[in-house]
Amino acid sequence: PAIVRQTEDAALLRDAVLENIHRADLNPLEEAAAYEQLLTEFEVTHDELATRLGRSRSQVSNTVRLLRLPVKVQSRVAAGVLSAGHARALLGLADPQAQEALATRIVAEGLSVRATEEIVALGGSSEPPPTPRAASRKVVSPALEELAGALSDAFDTRVTVALGRRRGKITVEFGSVEDLERLVALIAPDVRTRADRD
Repeated sequence: PAIVRQTEDAALLRDAVLENIHRADLNPLEEAAAYEQLLTEFEVTHDELATRLGRSRSQVSNTVRLLRLPVKVQSRVAAGVLSAGHARALLGLADPQAQEALATRIVAEGLSVRATEEIVALGGSSEPPPTPRAASRKVVSPALEELAGALSDAFDTRVTVALGRRRGKITVEFGSVEDLERLVALIAPDVRTRADRD
């Protein structure tokens, strides 16, 4: 009887995890971790998991592969700074350091998933081919680009610096409310957000 109860409890827990995946607003890393739990702890197969979730087997497998990324890259995906599409493209690079370097570049330069895939296809070190939109952009001074890159590294998100004739602008991007709160704590520790006040 004890064995039967344990089996039933495991099945209930497995179904609860599956239900949570359907209902919860999970970020890609949380979703990958839930898939991994089902595959390892409950011995659910990729095919069974894909069927239960209404997704293809390749989608399930590619999502689980996100857990192979370096921790720093995973944190950017979890914060919404990097999309799941960017993360999957990074998996095309075998070297974790190359993955981290390209992730930093994606954030700093605002690279699209398509541009990221093209860089990965070229080995991760070449510039993506220029697009008509990119060709029409204003030329930014190397000093401002260097400053934007340093700020992007410091805040772990994309930062752009623009300078006009009379005024300039610094833009700091965030991927979620939690990411915004993290940035506020870094930039102005004494400022409390509404979430903190609540």
